[in-house]
Amino acid sequence: MLENLPKTLIGITRYFADPQVRIDFVAFLRWENGEPICVHCQAKGAYFLASRKIYKCKACRKQFSVKMGTIFEESAVGLDKWLIAIWQIANCKNGISSYELGKAIGVTQRTAWFMNHRIRTAMTVGSIEKLSGEVECDETYIGGDAKNMTRTSGNVLQ
Repeated sequence: MLENLPKTLIGITRYFADPQVRIDFVAFLRWENGEPICVHCQAKGAYFLASRKIYKCKACRKQFSVKMGTIFEESAVGLDKWLIAIWQIANCKNGISSYELGKAIGVTQRTAWFMNHRIRTAMTVGSIEKLSGEVECDETYIGGDAKNMTRTSGNVLQ
């Protein structure tokens, strides 16, 4: 599937014009041989509900989309824009700014910045799966000296 991808922006835009092609492409990237694995119970053998463009697990009977559990989850931006953004970021030799990306795919700069960071993280990790697990934080100190607190601040030391 990857060897058939067009090499130009116009070609990639035409290629991903069909919603079913987008769903099949993301399924191919996510799951081995494009065979869906339930995001709820990890069982194989989900079937596709074409009328709603989602999958339904045979084991737990729960429904899930191809976006669930990926960098595309919780985003109102369609897969067409996400996939074109991925193509643009991957093919720009010197990177692409969020302003330029936003203009190219028709989203705000803030949305393009959000997409740009998620895509770059996914490229670093090597997977479109959503990040999970433990988070490492540095030490931080919040607040000031106790001697500088006032009685009206509510943080009066007794």
